[in-house]
Amino acid sequence: MSEPRYGLDDLLTLMAVLRDADQGCPWDLKQDWDSIVPHTLEEAYEVADAIERRAYEELPGELGDLLFQVVYYAQFGAEEGRFDFHDVVHALTAKMLRRHPHVFPEGTLASRRPPGVSAEAIETRQVHARWESLKAEERAERDAHSVLDDVPRALPALSRAAKLAKRAARVGFDWPDEGGVIAKIREELDEVEEALAAGDRRHAAEEVGDLLFAVTNLARRLKADPEQCLRGTNAKFERRFRRVEAALAGEGRGLAEASLEEMEDHWQAAKRQEPATAHSEEGAK
Repeated sequence: MSEPRYGLDDLLTLMAVLRDADQGCPWDLKQDWDSIVPHTLEEAYEVADAIERRAYEELPGELGDLLFQVVYYAQFGAEEGRFDFHDVVHALTAKMLRRHPHVFPEGTLASRRPPGVSAEAIETRQVHARWESLKAEERAERDAHSVLDDVPRALPALSRAAKLAKRAARVGFDWPDEGGVIAKIREELDEVEEALAAGDRRHAAEEVGDLLFAVTNLARRLKADPEQCLRGTNAKFERRFRRVEAALAGEGRGLAEASLEEMEDHWQAAKRQEPATAHSEEGAK
């Protein structure tokens, strides 16, 4: 007998039972808004990891885990009489309709562009400008006092730095070209060196933060996601370092028995083993 094909209503029922005071799961009953947040972030990263590895067969499960987080929050909202899952779906659909007047001109799901006006005929710049205008209106409705107000504080630091800088750039607070950003990076690096020369390691650490922020701005100017850039470099470092370990193991030695020079030799050999296409692929991430 084949396994039943479950739907969204089944998932919502499952969550309600897990949180049932009499029949539910003890672990699930202990959870609250704050305790689930780390799991939400973890699940989002696992989705990103599966995509980066092109592990498409894992994606249904990983996306399901991420969806489960949304269902969890909706259950909390329903229990407290704040909102339920259907309110979440309605809010999302209404917002997307409002932000896509070039697709749904009357703001309804049934409305469409006039015949003959293809997606290619719509300028991306105009779409982007309209999107930002609508987001600004939404911020005004929330009584936001700054263009930075709704940049989530829980984002990874690199991602949040990119968003903060992007918001500021949209109102004209930006360098005229990449050369200005590179000059800023050099300036911040000089300040790190000055702090180290003065023996002020605490100040040096603060200047490293400024340096990272400047580098993040360079990634933004290149239309690259700094978080993805660093994830790509992390993967590259891990791959090469594992080759160093394997090479030493092949010589019957461990890392503790090798000198820095020997490890560097194996590192350079690991770099040479990589195909030339690896650099362009990593740069595209």
